[in-house]
Amino acid sequence: MNLRGYLEELEEKTLSPYAALSSRSRGRQRAEAECPLRTAFQRDRDRIIHSKAFRRLKHKTQVFLSPTGDHYRTRLTHTLEVAQISRTIARALRLNEDLTEAIALGHDLGHTPFGHAGEKVLDDLHPGGFRHYEQSLRVVEFLEKNGRGLNLTWEVRDGILKHSKGRASIIPGPEDGPATLEGQVVRVADIIAYINHDLDDALRAGVITMDDIPRWCLKILGSRHSQRIGTMVRSLVEKTKEADDGRLHLDPAVLEAMEALRDFLFENVYESPTVHAEFIKAEKLLRELYEYFLAQENIWEKEATLYGPETSRHRIACDFISGMTDRYALNLYKELFIPRPWLVY
Repeated sequence: MNLRGYLEELEEKTLSPYAALSSRSRGRQRAEAECPLRTAFQRDRDRIIHSKAFRRLKHKTQVFLSPTGDHYRTRLTHTLEVAQISRTIARALRLNEDLTEAIALGHDLGHTPFGHAGEKVLDDLHPGGFRHYEQSLRVVEFLEKNGRGLNLTWEVRDGILKHSKGRASIIPGPEDGPATLEGQVVRVADIIAYINHDLDDALRAGVITMDDIPRWCLKILGSRHSQRIGTMVRSLVEKTKEADDGRLHLDPAVLEAMEALRDFLFENVYESPTVHAEFIKAEKLLRELYEYFLAQENIWEKEATLYGPETSRHRIACDFISGMTDRYALNLYKELFIPRPWLVY
């Protein structure tokens, strides 16, 4: 028996009846030979980590645009925190950690520069609208590897596409959540991560103080960053185990406090004058870049080789801009629109 076969057998023996088994994956878009060492979901995780889109996450905004402070989160550190929380939950519930990790690492690959400010611009300008979770799927299905994509399993692609919840219910219902319980775990872990690290970053930046945070939320969840994450994760694990029905559950008091903290962040951080003022600048920058690219005939020498003649310029511009890092967008804008001094000797 090769190592992959042993690992698949181990999954059969040890994982929960609700877990997704790699040996029973619904497969890839294109058939390919199995790896003798890794399961299908381990292979997907590795492909995501080695992708160009994953590397670019280190220079994409989480909340604070192009932060120069060493300790502010970026889209990459957010992704790693989601992966860690997801794996902790998956292990406690005896779910497939490899599938959970692959979804978590790939969930934000399609996010724009400048966070949700960039997403708003592309949603306004692109005729088909723009949603970062759909773009994340487009990255792994098409844009990576010069138009071939990463050829991931159906379960990972499903989890990436359905990970986002906006301000909807934190616990996904059967009609709108991922098909696997592992994908549902990532969806909840995503909000656990960002509620806590965005609060932490906002405190560090001086946008809010501890006195601003609703006291009753801190009483339920904890006064420290680690306490709050621990409370949320324990509640999810304990209530899900207690129900034992193949769905995720949270203690009602914890769920209410999480929703209140999320609302607090939207009202006092994401939409605060300090943060929003920079978002307005970022939106203007990306809007001008987008309109510039639409007007140019031969602007994408490398990128154009991915597309057929039927692809609209809007689609190409949208792909190009959404893949940019903050610093690339800033440098390109400076090169295109800011005059350089004429040197006279």
